[in-house]
Amino acid sequence: MGACMALCSLASCASCLCGSAPCLLCGCCPSSNNSTITRLVFSFFLLMGTMVSVIMILPGMETQLRKIPGFCEGGTTIPGLDNQVNCDVIVGYKSVYRMCFAMTCFFFLFSAIMIRVRTSRDPRAALQNGFDLQTFLILTGITVGAFFIPDGTFNSVWFYFGAVGSFIFILIQLILLIDFAHSWNKIWVENGEEGDNKGWFAALLFFTVLFFALAVTAVVLFYVYYTQPDDCTEHKVFISLNLIFCFIVSVVSILPKVQEAQPHSGLLQASIISLYTMYVTWSAMTNNPNRKCNPSLLSFMSNVSTTEPSSEDPGHVQWWDAQGIIGLIIFLFCTLYASIRSSSNTQVNKLMQTEETGRSGGEGVVGEDGVLRAVDNEEDGVTYSYSFFHFHLCLASLYIMMTLTNWYQPDTNTQAMKSSMPAVWVKICSSWLGLGLYLWTLIAPLIFPDRDFN
Repeated sequence: MGACMALCSLASCASCLCGSAPCLLCGCCPSSNNSTITRLVFSFFLLMGTMVSVIMILPGMETQLRKIPGFCEGGTTIPGLDNQVNCDVIVGYKSVYRMCFAMTCFFFLFSAIMIRVRTSRDPRAALQNGFDLQTFLILTGITVGAFFIPDGTFNSVWFYFGAVGSFIFILIQLILLIDFAHSWNKIWVENGEEGDNKGWFAALLFFTVLFFALAVTAVVLFYVYYTQPDDCTEHKVFISLNLIFCFIVSVVSILPKVQEAQPHSGLLQASIISLYTMYVTWSAMTNNPNRKCNPSLLSFMSNVSTTEPSSEDPGHVQWWDAQGIIGLIIFLFCTLYASIRSSSNTQVNKLMQTEETGRSGGEGVVGEDGVLRAVDNEEDGVTYSYSFFHFHLCLASLYIMMTLTNWYQPDTNTQAMKSSMPAVWVKICSSWLGLGLYLWTLIAPLIFPDRDFN
């Protein structure tokens, strides 16, 4: 219930949700098309839920709630009034699980409803492009119900749903990063060629070298801090394999045959993918339950040995760490980019169920009531798959759940959270599959020359 109260307080800052998105957001969005504004609205729903989850998992939140007289069970009491709220559920990892469960159900429901919507004239499209207050109330209602779910095995079972969903979402993030790098490289190369300005090429070279340098630096730090001479064999294998795989895709990206088939393929994309792969590798190693192979950043700064058994409470966990914060930043970037992207990459468009369209430059129209309204640019056909977009947000909700809880696995016996090897393998396998997917985008035009990959 605490999360629901926080969600409603955030809603007071979002009065635009009380009307039609195409109407009320038209004046403040970079594009005045339904297709963009609607995606921003639903992404905003996801970000609001994320903010609530962050608030509920802040250290000391339960202690502060227990100080409220007559609120938490076992907290400060008011004579004649029984404390009814189980604050153990509305804060901590349990609240994050329930909040993200509600968002997952909400976006999955919309994903199912929007299957095979072809144009904005479909009656179901009205639910997508308007009725924002009603959809917000649906999300709030599902959230309220989620906080009445009894503990039982819910937390343990939902952890595995989160792991699978996050695995898929990491791949989607990689696809979006590939698309972003492709668009970035194409625009800067065209600017350099059209204006005969070598500064664009120098800037591309700078960022390419920077990203590769950061990736190599990460590899060195991994070997120094996350491996031991007589231990951590898995980490040595993970780091070495991903280093080799990144080198392979980088070389393939500049092969003459690949360049001939894809002129805009280059080292910038490979450098971004390599750096992201190193981040996923680091994130995986931080979930290793072996503390000798998984030192904390605090031990780096204080020179505390991690080889001795920890005397900490096994139920005590560190919610906030560097890899979790970086994960949230990447998530925010990919969510915003997915909402406003207009890509010319045919392969990525097919994977993301979007279309290259020339209908993305509409201007807002002032109605008879003087209100600036968005252009309905989807009367003849939608520019993106409504269903897949909501499925993407559904997976993003699971990824947020796992990121905020550091991929810790609930222990049904001790009710504590602990690191687990399944989380390690999920992340590592996603990095391998992601590199394989990027490699496929490079060599597919060579294997199937009769198909159109432009």
